[in-house]
Amino acid sequence: MSSPQTLFEKIWQRHLIHTTEAGDHLLYVDRLLVHEGPFYAFDGMRRDKRAFRRPKQIFAFPDHYIPTVVAERQRGLAGIKDPEMRVMVEQLARNTAEVGIPHFGMDDPRQGIMHVAAPELGVIHPGMTVGGTDSHTATHGAFGAFSSGIGASQAKHIMATTTLWWQAKPKTMRVEIEGALAPGVTAKDVALTVMARLGVSGGAGHVIEYAGSTVRAMSMEGRMTLCNMTIEAGARSGMVSPDETTIAYLQGRPYAPKGGNFERAAKIWRAFATDAGAGFDKEVTIDATAIVPSITWGTRPEEALPVTGTVPDPAQAKDAAQRTRIETALRYMGLTPGTALTSVKVDRVFIGSCTNGRIEDLRAAAAVAKGRKAVIPAIVVPGSRSVKAQAEAEGLHEVFASAGFEWRDSGCSFCVASNGDHVPPGERCASTSNRNFENRQGANARTHLMSPAMAAAAAVTGRITDVRELGA
Repeated sequence: MSSPQTLFEKIWQRHLIHTTEAGDHLLYVDRLLVHEGPFYAFDGMRRDKRAFRRPKQIFAFPDHYIPTVVAERQRGLAGIKDPEMRVMVEQLARNTAEVGIPHFGMDDPRQGIMHVAAPELGVIHPGMTVGGTDSHTATHGAFGAFSSGIGASQAKHIMATTTLWWQAKPKTMRVEIEGALAPGVTAKDVALTVMARLGVSGGAGHVIEYAGSTVRAMSMEGRMTLCNMTIEAGARSGMVSPDETTIAYLQGRPYAPKGGNFERAAKIWRAFATDAGAGFDKEVTIDATAIVPSITWGTRPEEALPVTGTVPDPAQAKDAAQRTRIETALRYMGLTPGTALTSVKVDRVFIGSCTNGRIEDLRAAAAVAKGRKAVIPAIVVPGSRSVKAQAEAEGLHEVFASAGFEWRDSGCSFCVASNGDHVPPGERCASTSNRNFENRQGANARTHLMSPAMAAAAAVTGRITDVRELGA
């Protein structure tokens, strides 16, 4: 009888082709996701006269450089003001058309941020290996896949061979989260709590499997939010063992198996779940009942606290290095030690991104916005055109419009500030994105990460607000 295995171990063994004497591992890759950025992977394939081994296993989504302002989007390519960005979007369409790669262009109703649109299409299945030319490819591990961000040279290798070399086999970590989440607490709050617990490098060299009753109770949207932010702890991938929630989400999706093949596939998918008694290299346990709505105060995702807390005091740091780190973050963020987080004023709000641009996120934000008015600029950017269509069918766009929020088209937008959307210098943004690095949302922009409900609460109060105060 074989020993119990983790989800990661099962996927690794199934996809391992060869291990060299030096310890390098060659793995088969089931899916490759690309956006506009790695155009030089296509250039390299063309230059080297290499054929694409399996182009139908590659999926392309323009998301970083396309406009989200509706009037600009309606103009198509002409709406992309920056000529370099326009060229990159054009190149992706041209490169994919040449070799028959599925491409969901900016005018396609299925277009979206690739970490939102690919799951909607049913592209990712349990047991798969997935490479994506974006660090937040970890998102797709929510489906019980081993999914990791890669660079352009690695993408080129997958394009040519459907394989990828790993210099070292990752270790495994299980983060077990137990208990029911309190009202007002979301998957984003769980993710920020995990990041604060593990730290910016706490997952380095590992893949993290999220487990426990809290995770099992999450929707697929919640699981994707959790896995999405795994990279912020330095891990290679986040994962959740497939279960009936996973299978129900995939049924009927365009790229999921059909008819009797679906049930046969589902039987295989269920078998990838981590076996009882399987061992991990590291284990962490978190009490979900103790989690409250959380936000970041500094310039790393790990610098997160309950919204009920206060700005840290460098004098209370455990050592000189931590003291310097806190001082640096507070200087950039313009915060004073001991300040109540709920007294910090906010200049603008961004709701969207591959972390929190799904329909569940927009519903949560709309529930807070309904019947209230934004007192600062606030924009809502659906994670995909499918999300936008569903939100409009439910009337969420009207709720946002009545509350004074700007309703936009899909794209990465303010999260990465590479398409012209950015936070002005010195302004403070309540953001549902995944990174609060210095200059991430614009030069000298100050970012506080939080859930969609919390961001909507900030929009209608003009300050960081505990959403529970609003009874939403």
